[in-house]
Amino acid sequence: MKSIREVFKIGRGPSSSHTMGPEKAARIYREEHPDAGAYRVRLYGSLCKTGKGHGTDRVLYETLAPVPTEVIFCNETPEGVTHPNTMDFCVVRDGQETDVMRALSVGGGDIRIEGRPDDTSGEDVYPENSFAEVIEFCQFRSLDLAEYVELTEGDEIRGYLRTVWKQMKKTTREGLEAEGLLPGPLKVERKAKKLFDFHPEHDHPQIRECRLISAYAFAVSEQNADCGTVVTAPTCGSCGVVPAAFQYVQKIRKLTDEQMISGLEVAGLFGTLIKKNASVSGAEAGCQAEIGSACAMAAAGLDYLFGLSTNQIQYAAEIALEHHLGLTCDPILGMVQVPCIERNAVAAMRAMNACNLSYFLSDTQRISFDIAVRTMYETGISMNKRFLETSEGGLAKMYGRRNEQ
Repeated sequence: MKSIREVFKIGRGPSSSHTMGPEKAARIYREEHPDAGAYRVRLYGSLCKTGKGHGTDRVLYETLAPVPTEVIFCNETPEGVTHPNTMDFCVVRDGQETDVMRALSVGGGDIRIEGRPDDTSGEDVYPENSFAEVIEFCQFRSLDLAEYVELTEGDEIRGYLRTVWKQMKKTTREGLEAEGLLPGPLKVERKAKKLFDFHPEHDHPQIRECRLISAYAFAVSEQNADCGTVVTAPTCGSCGVVPAAFQYVQKIRKLTDEQMISGLEVAGLFGTLIKKNASVSGAEAGCQAEIGSACAMAAAGLDYLFGLSTNQIQYAAEIALEHHLGLTCDPILGMVQVPCIERNAVAAMRAMNACNLSYFLSDTQRISFDIAVRTMYETGISMNKRFLETSEGGLAKMYGRRNEQ
């Protein structure tokens, strides 16, 4: 498996697969063809259908500038395209296309370039490839999961995660301070500050927990939707779940940043297991792969921060993922605003619920985390393509019908 660095990436929103991935591919192509007089990029599948709303064309123009660039949204997918987030780069000389490079944006900002070794997301770091293998190793060496991550990745992983945690908190602060409307035709109002500042007459603990966690999740997700700097966890579209749940727990339990970094190590491990054995791409496996994965990561990290056992940790992650199975990716107008922002808040709350259930019921578990991961992927690849980040089904379709009436 890859390093957990590949789960936690710092970059600009609104989409890891539709902006960060294409930007990475464009940089590689520009470096390989620095003397080109003009570029052309063709976008297929989900990149075509939701690329406008996600800003794919914008980021390609910016990255390939000042060279003249044409971005074409191709409704017809040519033979041989196997991934829904596929793009072709080429140099245009005298009206002819040359030096074609096909890149696949596979989720979380990672890309694969067709015909080349899969080395764009770093080398394998972990010999283990499933949670069953991880727990067997940990039991043999008497390690907890954070110690396992540090043993495998080295002490420098904590330094990297300090930067990640700092950015998560910075993004949250910025989101809590911002007001107004998010960009785009939906005219979505920012709600994080309103949630955070709202003080009901009877502020019961349960209401306060929901309000604060939701405020943090809205803050991060709204920054992402506004093309701000966020941390993928594991994607931009699900970037609000982990920081929301973690910041709330740090606040109420008065945990140190060093303790939070250990929680991120555990959360990142579960995200890496999902990336290895399934997918974190909404275009490939639906929103269950984004929000579901983020919820599982948050639940696992929370269990660790609460001092629960390794078995309880994996049970919390399993509960969180299992109860997102089948969740479709249906962004209205192809934008990560509706229903994406609210989903981050709901998933952060659900991570807390999964954590609580694992404390009480871990001895009753029947479905392992590994089984839940495999089930999620099988469910995703079996979904109707309209529900895989195309804006052609679900809420996106119903919203379009409403506007036609």
